[in-house]
Amino acid sequence: MSAAVLAVIPARFASTRFPGKPLAMLWGKPLLQHVWERARAARGIDEFVIATDDERIVVAARGFGAAVELTSAGCASGTDRVAEVARRRGAAADLVLDLQGDEPELETEAVSRLVE
Repeated sequence: MSAAVLAVIPARFASTRFPGKPLAMLWGKPLLQHVWERARAARGIDEFVIATDDERIVVAARGFGAAVELTSAGCASGTDRVAEVARRRGAAADLVLDLQGDEPELETEAVSRLVE
């Protein structure tokens, strides 16, 4: 019997050091899209969600086919966004991964090994 694995990618537009970073273009795509695509290539993950409090990120993420959930503007960190999404899903996942939304060169094989 295998565990249900949920990967959540937190993405915040209102960064104080680099506002709009998730949507910054890198190699012709938004930074967040690179993360999403790398995450999707990892083995063993059943569901992927981008967690954000900003409609601009919702629109962009849905544009490249991502599942997105709006989180509370009161979340102080990406980990808080991941926790909010995990709580909503209740017991649907046995394992929840917090994959950083600003890591376009996410090491897919390392994520796969972690899930194993």
